[in-house]
Amino acid sequence: MCSVVRLLAVSEDSRACDLIKHSLESEGHQALCVSSVEEAIHALSSGTDWNLLLYDASIRQDPGALFSRALEQRIKTESLCILTDTRDMFWEKHAEQWNVRNVLMRPLQRQDMEKLISIPVTSEEILQSDSVEATQEDEPCVLEELGSCGFFLAASPTMRRIYKEIRILASVDFPVLILGESGVGKEVVARLLHKHHYRAKENFFNINTAAIPSELLESELFGYEAGAFTGALKAKLGKFELANKGTLLLDEIGEMNLQMQTKLLHVLQDGSFSRLGAQFSTRVDVHILAATNVNMEEAIAQKRFREDLYYRLSTFTMTIPPLRERREEIPLLIKQMILRGAASTGLEPFSLRDKLMEAALEYHWPGNLRELRNFVHRLLVLGDQDAAYEGLRAKTRSKFANTIQYTQSFPVASSHSGMKSVVSDMKYEAEVRMIKEALSASGWNRRRAANNLNISYRSLLYKIQQHKISA
Repeated sequence: MCSVVRLLAVSEDSRACDLIKHSLESEGHQALCVSSVEEAIHALSSGTDWNLLLYDASIRQDPGALFSRALEQRIKTESLCILTDTRDMFWEKHAEQWNVRNVLMRPLQRQDMEKLISIPVTSEEILQSDSVEATQEDEPCVLEELGSCGFFLAASPTMRRIYKEIRILASVDFPVLILGESGVGKEVVARLLHKHHYRAKENFFNINTAAIPSELLESELFGYEAGAFTGALKAKLGKFELANKGTLLLDEIGEMNLQMQTKLLHVLQDGSFSRLGAQFSTRVDVHILAATNVNMEEAIAQKRFREDLYYRLSTFTMTIPPLRERREEIPLLIKQMILRGAASTGLEPFSLRDKLMEAALEYHWPGNLRELRNFVHRLLVLGDQDAAYEGLRAKTRSKFANTIQYTQSFPVASSHSGMKSVVSDMKYEAEVRMIKEALSASGWNRRRAANNLNISYRSLLYKIQQHKISA
């Protein structure tokens, strides 16, 4: 398992402290928040081995003695972090004096903490000058083959973290709940989990619990004996028995009815079940994965999903981000889809023109990877990049027009998707503003701006291109 991270935070902001503690402790790490430099120095002297130190610049106390003590305690400069407001440059002199490279901007988000604890602790100096950016090696893109089931690609920080978690889970049998919008690649992640699991040589089965009528789902999962009902001429094994010693993915688990949830909970608790019409129970040893695009907290609150089953399934939870939140992967995904689609159809592979790639980076892809794959396949067959460009631009314009109309009218019976669209646009605008301010503060040193934003250099380059940001 991954090692425990111990973070010491100096802040008077109670909301930030609560977020820091909850973000780390929910992942098995440790966090201590104090309100003054003196308290932090005392904590550093307590004998605890701290891995990270976060200083909130808003308290306006000189952190010199704190940083000096931290370095004495072998906390490397790569593990020092400053929390500040986007327009506040008070922290710059401290960052420069103590070589602090990690700067988080308010409002603090859970993703900020996830990125911070995922930063590798190393004493190697990071080059800051744009003049040597070409020689700085970025984090490699992860590409794993899954045979006829496609491939897994991770180039964004979030997807690389998910890949690391998958490798960590290879030696344990705990259930994993995979969350995410429709089309983000939940089944791909499940198959990668099986590929790296110690059960990889055994069978992998996937059953879409939402696609099978509820009256037939029990027999599909648990099987039946001959004569159990009219037409049952011979016994049939269910997915649990077929997947014995292997892995079973329960897809769209959030749509399962309450009666089947109760039976599934019984199986997960003691590893046994009875086929329809059977007099004796059957024991199985199956690694359980589950996936859904349903908001599980809402489903539990509305009594549509059993809370005890949720906690049984969610020993480990992975949330796959939508494609619009990992846009830096779009060019890489398109390239892979073109190459694979051309190989399977005998068509000639090609490269997207710059303007079409820009349109693809700007489009919000509500259908995620599934929509992107359909887009590439149509392009392979039709070969009309101009028409594809106009189509994406029209969809993008339509989205923003609908957003403007929604924000002006605020209908009482607003749809859930409409609210998501507004929030997405607000995040988009905030991202552009933060990137511009970070680039301005760093004198357009993109490497330094990426470090200040706590994103990879490659991600920043894609976002600059995506948002068409210029000096």
